[in-house]
Amino acid sequence: MKRKDKLNDYRGQSKEALHAKIDSLQQELMNLRFRNASRQLEKTAQISSIKKDIARIHTILREAE
Repeated sequence: MKRKDKLNDYRGQSKEALHAKIDSLQQELMNLRFRNASRQLEKTAQISSIKKDIARIHTILREAE
């Protein structure tokens, strides 16, 4: 999914849904970091992708304020 598609998808959601998405992404990020530390993660680029998604959602929430 392209970046602009993700942004438009996130902008269409409510604040509660965005906060829930942040929580799930942070949980997934923690799992990826754990797998990376134990050398079981093959695609380490997933970590930066999740971090960028979290930052995008935070930006959209800031814009709404």
